[in-house]
Amino acid sequence: MKRKNLITLCWISVATSMIFFFGFTNDKTVENFILTVAVCFMYSFILGAGNGLINDYLNKKFPWSEATTKRAIISIISILVANTIMVYFCNYINFVIFQKAATPEEYFSGKYGFVNWFTINIALLISAFLHAKGFMEELKKTSKKEVVEQKLIAKSANAQFESLKNQLDPHFLFNSLNVLSSLIDENPKQAQKFTASMSKIYRYVLEQKDKELVTVEDELEFAKTYCDLLKTRFEDSVDFVFNVRKEDYRRFVVPLSLQLLLENCIKHNFATSSRPLVIKIFSENDTLCIENNLQVREQIKESSGIGLSNIVQRYALLTERNVFVEKSDDYFKVKLPVLSAKPNVANEITGDKDKAYERAEKRVKEIKGFYGNLISYCIVIPFLIIINLITTPDNIWFFFPMLGWGIGVTAHGMSVFAIGKNWEERKIREILEKRNRP
Repeated sequence: MKRKNLITLCWISVATSMIFFFGFTNDKTVENFILTVAVCFMYSFILGAGNGLINDYLNKKFPWSEATTKRAIISIISILVANTIMVYFCNYINFVIFQKAATPEEYFSGKYGFVNWFTINIALLISAFLHAKGFMEELKKTSKKEVVEQKLIAKSANAQFESLKNQLDPHFLFNSLNVLSSLIDENPKQAQKFTASMSKIYRYVLEQKDKELVTVEDELEFAKTYCDLLKTRFEDSVDFVFNVRKEDYRRFVVPLSLQLLLENCIKHNFATSSRPLVIKIFSENDTLCIENNLQVREQIKESSGIGLSNIVQRYALLTERNVFVEKSDDYFKVKLPVLSAKPNVANEITGDKDKAYERAEKRVKEIKGFYGNLISYCIVIPFLIIINLITTPDNIWFFFPMLGWGIGVTAHGMSVFAIGKNWEERKIREILEKRNRP
């Protein structure tokens, strides 16, 4: 138990001793004062420290954030059993050993049944307050942790997306310079033309590199310019066919995706005037397809795989829709999802988590409301008991609000902790848990 809690128990014991000695003790002697202090310290430390240790142990074994319903049930059972034992023990020490007001036989005969029952209720109120306090502390920690995790997810997603986009600059430049170096030897005039066109293309690369998505129309215009460059080098060895629906022009794709796939077509296939490489770009359902006839060239070294891998990863960060690759003996096709709206990288990735967090937040509010009700009960009922015993000790009326409100608190707890709660919510949680399992 923490030192701070022990000091608090000491102050509570001292304050309780003063109240009982000066308010309820007729014979104010040193002996009675010492006895009152000893009894109050005994009750405070056994009941307070005992419930505190139980609460600390349950917090470690069954945290509220991980097993709320299980923890609530175990807490109820443990505090009922433990407080009954502790109260009987404390009252035995008080009435049989300290005050010598009863023999052990008289004590266990039921003579002190009402006193034990009353003290057990007080102990349960104290225990309920401690458990509610523990829940609130756990709730604060969990909420802070959840916020930090969401921020880290968003930062990680953005960093990953930026890293993928930054691969494009050196990748595009390297491949373009390779083409240029080949043209310098083969056709110097065409090399000059290629250099001028490449500067325009690279300007587009720089303009689009910071964008998550671009319109299909912009990407097609860029792809056509790039195809003109490829035509400059390969002439009639390569043919390009564009057949994209006009209604797809205002939709969105990942920037530079067509250029990367066009590079792959040229890089992995041979092209001659007798056997030209035909590259088709067309619409198919909700996808933009890039297809080429398969004329695989032998690779001197293994491909780095940056192009297609980069596109797949960027789409994975933006949408749940996948990039599909089809390969047969005759053709190779890549299907790019065409998106209707621009998602935000971090928002899209954390969207499902945000929904789960909203459900969790609603659940926490329900539990918080229950513990607010319970804490109010723990504070008000002892106050009513004290007023009743001081003002009209012969007319015990505190039972009625204690019993009525207690039934209400019990019913509230049963509804919050899924005892009798609607089955739909439990089923949704089960489905989500199965879905999130690896």
